[in-house]
Amino acid sequence: MKSLVGFSLFTLATLSAGAQEGTLAVSDLTFKFAAPWKAVESSSPMRAGTLQVAVEGAEKPLEAVFYYFGAGQGGDTDANVNRWFSQFEGQPEKSREEITVGEKKITLVKANGTYLDGPPMGAKTPKAGYALLGAIVPAGDANVFIKFTGPKEPILKLLEDFKKLASSPFNK
Repeated sequence: MKSLVGFSLFTLATLSAGAQEGTLAVSDLTFKFAAPWKAVESSSPMRAGTLQVAVEGAEKPLEAVFYYFGAGQGGDTDANVNRWFSQFEGQPEKSREEITVGEKKITLVKANGTYLDGPPMGAKTPKAGYALLGAIVPAGDANVFIKFTGPKEPILKLLEDFKKLASSPFNK
């Protein structure tokens, strides 16, 4: 049932002809993106949406994963920021900022170091020189969480694009 609810809460729109732009609907928000970003089918029912982008310096396209768990689910902002930072060994370089777009406050996080890749309750693979960009975006009844990880240089090249993507539902 949860996967059916999750499936019904998002819609992937196709790329617009000529404009190379697209949208990704998650909960009551519509995120806007432009090429080279593209919407792809999510590989897990836990994902509310997935965007890929090919970038120089990465062996394969990188994925920005969108999560939406519904009202009262997914934890608060501080818990998620701390969890994302704890996915690195030791003391990663890290930052947190709040940006206001219209009347909405979006929390953005950035971390880099040795990322511990793997499922939440499973074995982890240390990946040195990795970065994480995360966004916590307020939706109608809960937050949308966006997580973007990969090799440090390619991820950080897309920092401004990531901020624009995270704030796009509130830009007129």
